[in-house]
Amino acid sequence: MSRMRDPHERARIEAALAAMAGALGAAHVRADEATRERYARSTAASPVLPLALVRPGNAAEVAQVLGVAAGAGLAVYPVSTGKNWGYGDACAIGAGQVLLDLSRMNRIVHVDPELAYAVIEPGVTQRQLSDFLRDRGYRLWADCTGAGPDTSYVGNIMERGFGHSPYGNRLQHVAGMQVVLASGELLETGFGHYRQARAAHLFPYGVGPFLDGLFTQSNMGIVTRLGLWLMPQAACVNHFLCAVPAHADIGPVVDALRPLRLDGTLRSIVHIGNDMRVFSGGGAFPRELVAQGARLPEALRAQMRAAAGVGAWTVSGALYGSHAQVAAARAALRRALRGTGARPAFVSERSLRLGALAARLLGGTRAGRRLRARVALGESLFAMNRGVPDGRFLAGAYWRRRGGVPATFPAHADPAQDNCGLLWISPVLPLRGEDMLAVHALARTGFERHGFDLFATFSMINERSLGGVLTVAYDKDDPEEAARARACHDEVFGAMFEAGYIPYRVGNHAMGRLDPQGDSYWRTVAAIKGALDPAGILAPGRYQPAAAAAAGRGGS
Repeated sequence: MSRMRDPHERARIEAALAAMAGALGAAHVRADEATRERYARSTAASPVLPLALVRPGNAAEVAQVLGVAAGAGLAVYPVSTGKNWGYGDACAIGAGQVLLDLSRMNRIVHVDPELAYAVIEPGVTQRQLSDFLRDRGYRLWADCTGAGPDTSYVGNIMERGFGHSPYGNRLQHVAGMQVVLASGELLETGFGHYRQARAAHLFPYGVGPFLDGLFTQSNMGIVTRLGLWLMPQAACVNHFLCAVPAHADIGPVVDALRPLRLDGTLRSIVHIGNDMRVFSGGGAFPRELVAQGARLPEALRAQMRAAAGVGAWTVSGALYGSHAQVAAARAALRRALRGTGARPAFVSERSLRLGALAARLLGGTRAGRRLRARVALGESLFAMNRGVPDGRFLAGAYWRRRGGVPATFPAHADPAQDNCGLLWISPVLPLRGEDMLAVHALARTGFERHGFDLFATFSMINERSLGGVLTVAYDKDDPEEAARARACHDEVFGAMFEAGYIPYRVGNHAMGRLDPQGDSYWRTVAAIKGALDPAGILAPGRYQPAAAAAAGRGGS
């Protein structure tokens, strides 16, 4: 602010920040250069400097900040914990916005062990809720993702993210939101606005228009609390893994699994990842073996598959229920995959104990090392399936980072602060093998043209669709490679859009590309935004294509 040429502008902003400090305490309003620079770091976006950092402690303080911001004409950009890896992290769409960090609002307001739900604030992390349930002896699990223990439930749900368990389609398991509107007014959705309501967190829809969706992937309001349904602990959990040796064979495997997802045999979200996902989870790019460039030579890639004992694709999921139900599901899975070339291997707690014992007996041999790695992976997957987050699955973000993963990894891993380069394209496609192969072929063309390995995961996010995550991992310390990574992202993003595979979420850098046809959907969204936030102070440009494009956030 000291560099601002207009003294009146500087005085107006300083007065606004002073008013916010008066409401929240000076320690929770920061405008120093080091703080602003730290929050501008991103795996995906060019640095976007906030005007200041503000950390409210409750919904009333959020309302106070919005009141001051509206009076001063300042834009406010909310984040839960700021760990939106690959999609913008803690960065706003445009520079000069007040970053509203909600991580201090980390109260687990209530847990009902009988009806299996929790009421939480935006700062509640995956680790925090998991520990809370365990420490109190509640026989409940919360779905978790591979984004790391320190990520926010509310932040991920607002992006309509998905996890692993039968509750992995997370937004479907939310009931009752508390929202601060741009006016500072507090809105309770569902039945929550009736003070006497007994089912505010049990029946999502309430009576009248269903408003909750307005506050996901939008800038209509700030969610400060929500009800999250929890999963009763299953008597038996088995994880399954299927190695698919050849790329083309994955199509029949997808088609064979679809009926099991449709009829409820497969209740968890099933993930299908290519070999690059496996490699990046266990190490960094082997620069010493590759003379130049960001791609692995095909011969080396084949050698790495053989050494790791993996195929072109790996299918991963979990079976939940009684021992009899899990046994029946195992049999159904074997029958479904018969003749596809994929043979499921099942992992139970007992098999993990036996594997760990065998690994100790094998010692430092090659077989022992490989078995230990598989047991460690199985233990992490088992933890995730039962609601215990594990940071090891963030390793892929470090694939192209010079120096690989930090020595302290996975403790408090932070790809943005660690200077990782990561861009995601996330198309949704029909749950059919031919569509999955078509999307992969489209993506591979762009990735190869720009010189990148294609990291691909396709997840059965519901019974009828696959959610793709196509990753451009790049070296942020190499400006030429970073430019190629952005060009690769933009080309593949456009190709997916044109082919009808629309993304389920996008990064800040692509918000301006969501309305290529100028259709009535986005005009309606704009009309609602205008009614709820006439001054446009809440996160301008966020899922607001026209404003994002005007701010230069539309890709090439």
